Amino acid sequence: MRGLSQRVQAMKPSATVAVNARALELRRQGVDLVALTAGEPDFDTPEHVKEAARRALLEGKTKYAPPAGIPELREALAEKFRRENGLGVKPEETLVTVGGKQALFNLFQAILDPGDEVIVLAPYWVSYPEMVRFAGGVPVEVETRPEEGFIPDPERVQRAITPRTKALVVNSPNNPTGAVYPKEVLEALARLALEHDFYLVSDEIYEHLIYEGEHFSPGTLAPEHTITVNGAAKAFAMTGWRIGYACGPKAVIQAMANVSSQSTTSPDTIAQWATLEALTNREASQAFIAMAREAYRRRRDLLLSGLASLGLKAVRPSGAFYVLLDTSPFAPDEIRAAERLLEAGVAVVPGTDFAAYGHVRLSYATSEAHLQKALKRFAEALSRAQV
Repeated sequence: MRGLSQRVQAMKPSATVAVNARALELRRQGVDLVALTAGEPDFDTPEHVKEAARRALLEGKTKYAPPAGIPELREALAEKFRRENGLGVKPEETLVTVGGKQALFNLFQAILDPGDEVIVLAPYWVSYPEMVRFAGGVPVEVETRPEEGFIPDPERVQRAITPRTKALVVNSPNNPTGAVYPKEVLEALARLALEHDFYLVSDEIYEHLIYEGEHFSPGTLAPEHTITVNGAAKAFAMTGWRIGYACGPKAVIQAMANVSSQSTTSPDTIAQWATLEALTNREASQAFIAMAREAYRRRRDLLLSGLASLGLKAVRPSGAFYVLLDTSPFAPDEIRAAERLLEAGVAVVPGTDFAAYGHVRLSYATSEAHLQKALKRFAEALSRAQV
């Protein structure tokens, strides 16, 4: 029997998915564990969205959808991108995918040739470099620093540009740092894309979860160079529905749809009708987003205050629902620190695959009671480490 392909053997599994799966398995085994691992809202999907799915079922909307998405949803997406992001896109310049992850995967398959370079800002979401490699590209890391609030330095990015640079990935609000990039920084990065003629990939999945600062879509400055990626998962607590979306130059969007046509065919039809309701019933959806955002803000402040009271260092996040915690008080490296915290009953994600060395990622998309329990266990782990 012949072996597996080299590209599959080279691909690492998602660290966040693996750690969260381990935490869930430990819980199933009866282990008293506080999991701060998953990048998943703990709120249920809003009722008006679920009701739209029920209606779609009753109305028999259960057939295949076009690879790029049902026309009604693409029209709503074009309106959403115009209204909320200032992007003047047409429905045919939008795409619906099986989660935001597939939008990114299809994009790299569509634009990269072997050896093409993609600049990724470290720390980064673990899947960016793996997707780039799978498409034959070469990820080029440019660091962002804790002492700078994990905000990118455009000059540092410029020094990484070569004749092989095909794209730059930006993610604001950021996973795993929670940083919200200032408008002037994103404008500078958009200018680099224009000047050096590469694609700007703007992952805006956390755009509605901002506590300080404002969201800015760089595609407004470089529309022919920018692919904006988003999805229903974080804003509408629809992680399991698996609906992502993107907009950008028509030729790129069509190429991404072609990848879908030969892989998934199309996203789930029922989930698309539910997402249409989430986007068009603005009053109900905005009320849900405001409620969730305020809850995350309280949780963030509770977690940061508790960590500070223990003498632990973390850069204050302005968005998303993550904190990067300095692990030096617990262990010499982030992997051993994560193991010690797991022994204390708290599951966290080591920063290794995020290129956040010396840190673990904490997700505060969980209840305040769970965060309080986690802080007590941090204190216990800290006391053991200092013995």
